[in-house]
Amino acid sequence: MTIFRLKQFNTDKRSMGGGVIRWNYDRAELIADGVVHVLGAVLGLIAATALVVLAGIYASTPEIISVSVYVTGLLAMLGLSATYNLWPVSPVKWVLRRFDHSAIYVLIAATYTPFLTEMNDRVVAMALLIGVWSVAAAGIAIKIFFPGRFDRLAVGLYLALGWSGVIAYDSVVASLPTSTLWFIAAGGLLYSLGVIFHVWERLRFQNAIWHSFVLLAAACHYTAVLDMILVGA
Repeated sequence: MTIFRLKQFNTDKRSMGGGVIRWNYDRAELIADGVVHVLGAVLGLIAATALVVLAGIYASTPEIISVSVYVTGLLAMLGLSATYNLWPVSPVKWVLRRFDHSAIYVLIAATYTPFLTEMNDRVVAMALLIGVWSVAAAGIAIKIFFPGRFDRLAVGLYLALGWSGVIAYDSVVASLPTSTLWFIAAGGLLYSLGVIFHVWERLRFQNAIWHSFVLLAAACHYTAVLDMILVGA
């Protein structure tokens, strides 16, 4: 949920190994961001449980598996983001940063999984699924093994991976309910608009606003998965 910004960290060669972090947010900003994260984690857990239960009732076995992958990615992102952002500045926070940023790739690929599973063109669906998870794995490797580097590239890669589904626009439109497609599009737009606040470094409460956009976007994609399951029941 948190994408690295130069404002948040001031690192040198020692910090790369020792985890020296300068967290430039005042008390009010930290509280606001903490509220957003706690709210997201709690609501996410409730929503994820409800989705798994409903999938177990209405969905087929492949759909249940794909929904489980999605739920795992969603909870991983929410949990790691909350842990990272609420953790006191310390060497541990530097380590948590790697996993928090990696979880974004996991969420993007996991969100694609249930939708691609529903595509009628199995060859295209499998190709996209392999492609999305391969790019996600590469992004995770960069974040884990090269922390603090290629961060501007990562922002572009997040967005490119998130919108990569337009490559198979016709196949996706033909396979999913119209209402599901609208929720997917709304989530993508909210994620993209949120980046404006993410890079607006001088705006107070910028981090909390950015994370609020992330939660709203995630809620749209969650609704899209839920709608797909219920409409197809």
